[in-house]
Amino acid sequence: MEKAILVGLDLGNDEYFEETMEELENLALACNIEVCNKLIQKRESPTSNFYIGEGKVDELKDVLVLHDANVVIFNDELSPSHIRNLEQKLETKVIDRTVLILDIFARRAKTKEAMLQVELAQSQYMLPRVVGMYSSLSRQKSGTGSKGPGEQQLELDKRVLRDKITKLKHDLKDLVKIRRTQREKRTSSIIKTVALAGYTNSGKSSLMNAIIDHTLNQDKPYAFSQDMLFATLETKTRKVSLENNNDFLLTDTVGFIRKLPHDLVEAFKSTLEEINESSLILHVIDLANPNYEHQIETVETVLSELGVKDIPIIYVFNKIDLLENIPVITRKNSILISAKNDINIDKLISIIDKELYKTNKVKMLIPFSDSAVYSEMKENCLIISTDYLEDGIHITADINDYYYHKYKKYLN
Repeated sequence: MEKAILVGLDLGNDEYFEETMEELENLALACNIEVCNKLIQKRESPTSNFYIGEGKVDELKDVLVLHDANVVIFNDELSPSHIRNLEQKLETKVIDRTVLILDIFARRAKTKEAMLQVELAQSQYMLPRVVGMYSSLSRQKSGTGSKGPGEQQLELDKRVLRDKITKLKHDLKDLVKIRRTQREKRTSSIIKTVALAGYTNSGKSSLMNAIIDHTLNQDKPYAFSQDMLFATLETKTRKVSLENNNDFLLTDTVGFIRKLPHDLVEAFKSTLEEINESSLILHVIDLANPNYEHQIETVETVLSELGVKDIPIIYVFNKIDLLENIPVITRKNSILISAKNDINIDKLISIIDKELYKTNKVKMLIPFSDSAVYSEMKENCLIISTDYLEDGIHITADINDYYYHKYKKYLN
């Protein structure tokens, strides 16, 4: 296990600075890194050579020796020159928050699409930073129009990275086409889709499993769930079958976090499109986190950037089992639950069902010659009563708008 010292520069313009430092520690733990100490410096602006002050760098060097640590992790994204200067001065590895998040994503990625997206984000992050990798190589001038050996290697590696980025984008575009085709097929069918969105580690995968537990599904395809940041990356979709024959597809998406690298958001946009195409969004919130209101703002900002609008949202306040005193929630369309302890999951499913399938209670007369219609209704709607009379099949049923308009000629 690597041992790290965390470093944060407080510029006085971020009221959630302490929260981001806590998140940095959790990100390190998710990467199997032991955090030995945290150093925080208050300044009006970063320095040009070391990002933090030179005196703080000397203090950092002593702390590294004291804890026998072998990596320094900064809370902000560093420039190539900052990393190079710090590594020369500290004689140890220096990384920033972006590299840490990219590394977690690389470890968690399981599907081909997730792997390509992470590799693309890593390559785009590395491209402007290749310059700092060749400080030890020759830069000798070799006459007009010529370049030294180091410069040639630098340009060669830049070209390799650019070619790699182009290929990754092409491969991802092909996978996105397949995903969009699958989504269009789902959209063209009558089945509704529900997307889980929320801050990382808010309990989205746990909620998916809790909902699956309450369904009529013969097999229970549970999602991987663990109490850590970015436990899962790949988008998972499960069919949920209810007792009243109303089915819907439940999709889990990548969790959000503050200071999520821009390249990563861009790379995962095709995955996050699932949210934009859904019939309903479940915004899962970790109520046990004291900064949950700020996390809500972060998620809503990302949803806005994705162009999400006019989609109903249910605010699902999770983890109430961890609280002694549950706060009063005044936000509309909200529910308090515990996915882990199965509290109010049945109520949530009922709310989802009512939102997706607003039903009409009707009486219908279906001729015996159209018995296939009755079979379809029985399979997809809630039949309250059935009477076989001389003129046909008389039913009373709760039906959604789709079947109401499709078979309104049978209304009795």
